[in-house]
Amino acid sequence: CIHAHRLQQLEDSAERNCPFCRTPAPKTKAEAGQIDMRRIKVNDPVAICQKGAQNYAAGNYSCAFECLAKAAGLDDVEAHAQLGIFYMDGHGADRDKKKEIRHWEEAAIGGHPGARCNLAIHEGKMGNIARAVKHDIIAANMGHIGSMERVREGFTRGFVQKADFEAAIRAHEAAKDETK
Repeated sequence: CIHAHRLQQLEDSAERNCPFCRTPAPKTKAEAGQIDMRRIKVNDPVAICQKGAQNYAAGNYSCAFECLAKAAGLDDVEAHAQLGIFYMDGHGADRDKKKEIRHWEEAAIGGHPGARCNLAIHEGKMGNIARAVKHDIIAANMGHIGSMERVREGFTRGFVQKADFEAAIRAHEAAKDETK
């Protein structure tokens, strides 16, 4: 759909438009900033999460934390995953293992493979190998490379059964093919 729209634009030499709403794309950073602020004002969780990421990149951790907390309150999966990292690293918030895990669990339930991978690492450190393997298999099935490597390592060490390993390889490859 998006690819077809871009091809059509190239053929028509048309102005760049949003493939979803067909509004013209912003021409300047100021114009883009105004659009982002409008999205934030109407509580668009993706826009709020992106603002949090921008604040984080600028080193403004407390503002980034506030944006991510608001986006997580609006059920943004990426915001939950990032808040887990904030609580792990102590950026913008005090280190809190319970909150870290809770946010990663919320993100994992929402389908975030990186959060699922982080849960696998946590479970492995806690000695819950069976749970760690399950988390890694699920993340590998979603195309997460690090989890697939750990599933492969788990297979060589005897923690992952051959059928589970083969199924994870097939699902991982299918997920990679979907993103091409």
